[in-house]
Amino acid sequence: MAVNKTKQDGKRPRRDTIKNLWFALKLTAGISPGFIVHTFIMWLIGQSEWVFFDGVFMKVIVNSLSEGREFKSILKFILICGAIFCALAVYTGYVDNVVYPLKKNRLYGGIYKKLYEKAKNVELECYENPDFYNRYTMAIDGAEEKVSAIIRGLIGALIGTAASVSVFYMMYKIDHFAMLFIISPLIGNFVFGNLKNKFEYKRYQEQVPNEKVLNYVSRMMYLPDGAKEIRLSNVFSLFRKQYGEATNDNVKIAKKYAFRNANMNFWRITFTFTVIFEGVLLYAIYRNRVTGSVSLADLTIMTSLMVAMTWILIRVFENIMEVLKNGLFLNNLRGFLEYEEKIPEDYDGEIPDGDFKSLEFRNVSFSYKDKETISNLSFKINNGEIAALVGHNGAGKTTIIKLMLRLYDPDKGEILYNGKNIKSYNLKAYRDIFATTFQDFKLFGMTVKENVLMGRHYENEDELVKEALKIADVLERIEKLTDGIYSVMTKEFDEDGCVLSGGESQKIAVARTFLKNAPMKIFDEPSSALDPIAEYELFNSIIGEGADHTMLFISHRLSSVKNCDKVFMLENGTLIEEGTHKELMEKNGSYAAMYKKQAMNYLAIENEEEVIA
Repeated sequence: MAVNKTKQDGKRPRRDTIKNLWFALKLTAGISPGFIVHTFIMWLIGQSEWVFFDGVFMKVIVNSLSEGREFKSILKFILICGAIFCALAVYTGYVDNVVYPLKKNRLYGGIYKKLYEKAKNVELECYENPDFYNRYTMAIDGAEEKVSAIIRGLIGALIGTAASVSVFYMMYKIDHFAMLFIISPLIGNFVFGNLKNKFEYKRYQEQVPNEKVLNYVSRMMYLPDGAKEIRLSNVFSLFRKQYGEATNDNVKIAKKYAFRNANMNFWRITFTFTVIFEGVLLYAIYRNRVTGSVSLADLTIMTSLMVAMTWILIRVFENIMEVLKNGLFLNNLRGFLEYEEKIPEDYDGEIPDGDFKSLEFRNVSFSYKDKETISNLSFKINNGEIAALVGHNGAGKTTIIKLMLRLYDPDKGEILYNGKNIKSYNLKAYRDIFATTFQDFKLFGMTVKENVLMGRHYENEDELVKEALKIADVLERIEKLTDGIYSVMTKEFDEDGCVLSGGESQKIAVARTFLKNAPMKIFDEPSSALDPIAEYELFNSIIGEGADHTMLFISHRLSSVKNCDKVFMLENGTLIEEGTHKELMEKNGSYAAMYKKQAMNYLAIENEEEVIA
């Protein structure tokens, strides 16, 4: 069994390399077939010029001079060859400067389009998995350069091999033993060059985690996200420490592989260049001057062919090494694009009924990173009800929302919408049932209007956006901006972009949920950045929305759940109490204890309610 395993492991890299090459060819052919065609022609021209010039052109010139032919005939041949070379140079110049940039841009756009589509389609868990995220980072790191390098290297190696066979045959006709020198670049590139590439890839893999730290610190130093904190604290010293540690680790890793790479590079250059160049020239001179077995004309041609053969072989081996090296990197790209999603965004199934009847968790359990966060959870929300999830931090409230939206699937139990398991539904159509505001919302570098619409389209969009902003109590602030709802948010792309306060930004995120006409609306800590009075007003608006929708919200301030039809009290992922605010206070259990601890914070709200009453 151990022998078989070794054999299988030995064959695996070769199988992976072949798969990577085929993958690169299919990918490029599907995005930019012209890149492959022009690359083939360019290599064919380049290698043919080597073979023709050193094997045919030089032979014709030397033989013509030896035979004493007329100058006119030699000049005619030179001019015809020169005209052909000039025409080919015009074509290669056009391809290098015009065709390749266009084709590479198309290839670049096509590859990243596939990467972004895949990134959008994989489940949320992938982004929370450091190992997967590392592979994703390596996959997008110069992906188009690696793919194009493989295509050029593969075509170059194939055409170069054919060219070397032609030169080999020409040299063989002059001297059989000169062929032994070909062994030298084979050893230099296939043995020492391959080892060097493997060491470089291992070094790259070990440095990836440190590069993430360096990129993060660099981002924090030029983006405005943490500018205030950096200036008002000593956090810069922590950034400097992180940066220094990552840099030192990279230096250690570089030192670890420095001698190995230098040693392999020395022997690669020695066998690839020194041995074959010096050896071939000495051998040719020996045959001419000592043994006299090669004429001066044959010596000239053989020397020219030797030089041509050397450079052709060097280019062949360089292309092969380039293919092998980038093939190793391409494992990440291929692995990412061929990854089979557990919950793909294009998951198909039955279209759910838009008439909301009920949403039920039935004996649901879920573990995150081998730690159970939801345990045997059961509850039900009926049409038109306003429900709340409450509990201390870490109770599992946000995880329940993610399970409800099918960002995760439970390990045990099932979630039912209108009595059917949500796995039976078309994922996009199922998620359209919900309008959601997450606590960790994100505003994008777009206009206010686009940040509220989030890619959706309606009739009378401006009016709908303004109405949603009004309900969220932020319209007055937006209308004071220079361009109103057309003002660009953040300074990512616009120096005049608006930067709102945390509470104002949160209200825009809430406006998204108000705008979307969905049967069920979910608010995950929608008022975490608001003061108690603003929170009170926002929850009045949310409760008002509940008149026409089923509502679920999470809040750490229990005063906001007093008017809910149902309150679910959670602890360590388990439902410990359920009922209305009044019923739970009468039970005098965990909910009542938590409410009483927060009571002093509610005084302003209680007074506000009395004033309004």
